[in-house]
Amino acid sequence: MKILLLVTAFNSQTQAVYTKLKDSKHEVSVCFNKGEKQTLLEIEDFGPELILCPFLKSYVSSKIYDAYPVYIFHPGPRGDRGAHSLEHALQIHTKMWGLVVLRANNEYDGGNIYAEENFAVRATYKASLYRKEIVRASLNALDVLFKNIEEDNFIRQELNPIHEYLTQDQRKINWLTDSTQIIIDKIHLCDSHPGILDEILGIPCYLYGVHKEDKLKAKPKEVIAKRDGAICLGTIDGAIWITHLKIVNGFKLPATYVLKEKLQGIKEERLALVFERSYNTFYEVSMQKRDNVAYLHFNFHNGAMGTAQCIRLKYAIEYLKTQCDVLVLMGGEDFFSNGIHLNILEDSQKQGEDGWANINAMNDVVKAILYADEVVTVAAFNGNAGAGGVFMGIACDYVVAQDGVVLNPHYKTLGLSGSEYHTYTLPKRVGKTTAEKLLNDCLPISAAYAQSIGIIDEVLSHDDYLNSLHKFAVSKYEDEFLWNKEEYLEKNRAFIEDLKEKELAVMHPEFWGEESDFHHLRYDFVYKVCPAQTPARLKLQMIKDEYHA
Repeated sequence: MKILLLVTAFNSQTQAVYTKLKDSKHEVSVCFNKGEKQTLLEIEDFGPELILCPFLKSYVSSKIYDAYPVYIFHPGPRGDRGAHSLEHALQIHTKMWGLVVLRANNEYDGGNIYAEENFAVRATYKASLYRKEIVRASLNALDVLFKNIEEDNFIRQELNPIHEYLTQDQRKINWLTDSTQIIIDKIHLCDSHPGILDEILGIPCYLYGVHKEDKLKAKPKEVIAKRDGAICLGTIDGAIWITHLKIVNGFKLPATYVLKEKLQGIKEERLALVFERSYNTFYEVSMQKRDNVAYLHFNFHNGAMGTAQCIRLKYAIEYLKTQCDVLVLMGGEDFFSNGIHLNILEDSQKQGEDGWANINAMNDVVKAILYADEVVTVAAFNGNAGAGGVFMGIACDYVVAQDGVVLNPHYKTLGLSGSEYHTYTLPKRVGKTTAEKLLNDCLPISAAYAQSIGIIDEVLSHDDYLNSLHKFAVSKYEDEFLWNKEEYLEKNRAFIEDLKEKELAVMHPEFWGEESDFHHLRYDFVYKVCPAQTPARLKLQMIKDEYHA
């Protein structure tokens, strides 16, 4: 079937739907809803049999839904209507929420429902609920949507009042009366967009990434400590950590990067290199051990890894490989990894130097993984991964992923050729031809498709993921495997390092050159500048019949 995805952006939900449809052999193209005239031209040019809107923040023109069957994915259950549905769910502290797919008509979120999925609401922030539960519900809804469309089997939407948009005044923290939990709830409500507006040390800014602190205490809103870019503030009954801030009209950065010299005299409250989660606090690198397997978690915000984070992760890997037989890289709560930290580089006064340091620090992490010949290494893609984060993962001996995960194994959309030893690890797994195609097409792929071409060794079900992962990890430990690995690495080390040096030689002018595309593409990414039109790589005529070639 010819299916058009009419969307506001090619975000995680859209990519998940896109890859599942491609895996099901549909002909899929994407159109950014940039204005009625341009959108109609793109739709007519493609001639879809069906239009799906997984992520659409603007109205669909009646000229579109009168001419084509259009189905909207709404992130709320039957009867929920209006924008910012997940904020509404978190505000009312509901235990269950859902997603519906409804036929577009002239009634705002009022069309007939052709698929619905309900789910339990985790105690987490809005963006995490979206990236996990809403995306999975979208994929599950696709399983029944086509059958219901064919049979015209639908449920009428309940036309309840449209819920109101929360203003910043309604979200506002009252530091003198709000408890720690209330503050956490308020920040969760609008993390990552729009964020909760406050003023920290005299700077108006939006707050993100809140964590409860068990041990430190201070006066309400007093900054009492910092750690790995985050700041700790007192509350009326304890303390919290805030990891990221965004000045008005700016972009999100680690809190210490925003506050800078205003934090003079504030102590760095350090943790052990690998935190064992013994109490509530802010941490990025942690470990859990089961049998002879160590699970290394690195929960870096949005999967971005700055130079300092890479250094800590490298040392954590070096340490843990002396403490176990099998080392499993788990990534973070929402993402495995997305490679170098673009926001920090955009903020830098020495962008070339800091970019170069960042990519070399990423390479040091990959090197620690590649040459870990005393342990079996496993990458567990529990969340999505992109660019260098994908290639860091496939440096492991084995790679698994949870079903529904999406990978973006490419760099060029940001004007980079990439490093992370990818010219060694990717062809080793998929062959030179497929490797070049993945890098040049710049398209997302599903975990299932990644397995079919050899990037991933096994896809594990969401239902019993952690137990299945443990069984997989335990089964891979063999002395003979490690002997062979050590011998192979000894023979091929010079070859592998030469490939990495060639990668860096290509990347050097991409970081240092004033005319490098990386600078303006990074700016657009960081400031969330939407393309003026649908990127050509997402249009079917540019990619037809190649995705599963």
